[in-house]
Amino acid sequence: DQTEGRPRVKPGIIVMSELRGELAERVLEIQRRVDPRMAAELPPHVTITGSSGMGPISPDVTDEALRESLEPVAAATAPFTVRLQPPMRFMQSTVVVMPIDPNGPIRALHERVKRSGVRYEAARFTFTPHLTLSFYPELPRDVLRELLRVRFDEPLPIDSIQAYRAIDLTRTRKVLDLRLGTRDT
Repeated sequence: DQTEGRPRVKPGIIVMSELRGELAERVLEIQRRVDPRMAAELPPHVTITGSSGMGPISPDVTDEALRESLEPVAAATAPFTVRLQPPMRFMQSTVVVMPIDPNGPIRALHERVKRSGVRYEAARFTFTPHLTLSFYPELPRDVLRELLRVRFDEPLPIDSIQAYRAIDLTRTRKVLDLRLGTRDT
């Protein structure tokens, strides 16, 4: 299940919450320095579905069907905040993430997506919401130590969800952007 020390990427659709503002810029600066490939592929985000708890949404789900399933989820979910925990290596891989407590509103959001009726792949890991700092490279020991010392103390707002469709192994396309607590996009 792993390629080059990181979890294998599966085709499909992932659901995330993009970071905004100063925190997004700070995370992007770190990502550009330690993993420019990842920084070029997706904006800084909290992963809601696709890598844990439920696998990627099936690639044959149309954008229209995805919208029909996820609009009610977004409308029923009030914006909330989470706290990023200290970085760690994800499941003994080379991937470095900042985990988030998997309980509370983020779990409720994840479960709403899971129960929305969209078809998805089986999960390889238990639900582990997170922000990825580095995905692709095998980091030199000094860079890994530095990355593991990163801390963000401010609460992170989760006020929208986005869905990204994998085009191929290195390209994605945003197919949905929904504000939480409203039907407006």
